[in-house]
Amino acid sequence: MTEGSGEPEKDRRPVVQAIAALAVCLGVVGVLWAQKAFVHQQDTSSGPAACSKSTDRLPARYVSGARLCRSLNRPDLPALLGTPQEQVETAGGSGDWITLAGGTKIAAPDATVTLKTYSVKLSASYDDLSVAETGDLMGDARETTVLGHPAVLYSSPTISIGFDLGGGKASTGPGGTARCLLVSKHAKDDGRGTFEVAIWRQDDVPPDDTALVRVAEQVLQTVPGWNGN
Repeated sequence: MTEGSGEPEKDRRPVVQAIAALAVCLGVVGVLWAQKAFVHQQDTSSGPAACSKSTDRLPARYVSGARLCRSLNRPDLPALLGTPQEQVETAGGSGDWITLAGGTKIAAPDATVTLKTYSVKLSASYDDLSVAETGDLMGDARETTVLGHPAVLYSSPTISIGFDLGGGKASTGPGGTARCLLVSKHAKDDGRGTFEVAIWRQDDVPPDDTALVRVAEQVLQTVPGWNGN
């Protein structure tokens, strides 16, 4: 498939699907840990941050990063996270393709909102894998349900990126742990798409699973593509 054609390959071998899912899930929080190097430089004196302009390159049949950001950047998000005294400091989304080594393209829209204590990411997956199949790829995945939909809860490592603003150099190393909740878009785990909510803390303390579930239960119902049946 050629770059810019906007159509992912439809016929994928199971091993390719597995690699695709792994790439999407492990990419949930990766280099986004770098945001904590800048987040406290934001001017929040005028109130919570609004979603920044989104770069969306996906066809209209996919949910956009801008729409995911609007769903995630809720007025009650700090309270859902258990930090009601805080406010959103940065918020943004994007919609683009990820390209695997074999050339397969998968739509990967996402949005991230950052507060003083937590960062939260909401993403949509179109890799044709069921929640159960994806959970099998995660070492510590635990099956659960969210709003009656099949889900798996698992941990993902983050990457810490430090910046020397004086010398213009960057350094990387292990970051904290993110907790991720992958949920089927439909009440039946049929591989017709998933949403994922992930949270991680700026201070490397393990995130609160209860807060993660609270956020997922409120946010997912507002995302286009969520099906209550």
